[in-house]
Amino acid sequence: MPVIAPMPAARPARLPNQRDGAEDVVAAGTTVDHLTETYRAHYRSLLGLAALLLDDTASCEDVVQEAFIRVHSARKRVRDPQKTLAYLRQTVVNLSRSALRRRILGLKLLSKPMPDMASAEEGAYDQLERDSLIKAMKGLQRRQREVLVLRYFADMTEAQVAETLGISLGSVKAYGSRGIAALRVAMEAPA
Repeated sequence: MPVIAPMPAARPARLPNQRDGAEDVVAAGTTVDHLTETYRAHYRSLLGLAALLLDDTASCEDVVQEAFIRVHSARKRVRDPQKTLAYLRQTVVNLSRSALRRRILGLKLLSKPMPDMASAEEGAYDQLERDSLIKAMKGLQRRQREVLVLRYFADMTEAQVAETLGISLGSVKAYGSRGIAALRVAMEAPA
């Protein structure tokens, strides 16, 4: 269990007595020894409180440690040593809220991820395939090329292709079949 090393005992601050000036009065506040004892006795319970508010152990430990540091820094303002634990609990809650706010703000400010884009190599490969397809299409007979372009690139039905070209439905099927076979041979041939 981590322990805060107590600071060397310093002389308590003394304020002059306004009435007779002869006696000094010790300023009120939590002492370092009392804070050290509170740490030893309540560290785990404060860690449990932070764990209820936060989700990871590291953040919980950071929050509790920061709470003790802040109470130590402001120990002169905690006039009643019996209220030190209450002050620590409230500080843990406030620090936990702040940590959650920072996380939410961080999530809101995160940039949106870029859409999946093809790498340069994939783009070059696609361009090579497109170029080889165009070259193979140019090697087809005129009617085969027309049927394939209208059927697959213009997304027409066989009947629409037949009507557009003024040929029979059987001819569209024959030209399409022969054109695809010729494309397959041309695309598989080594360059």
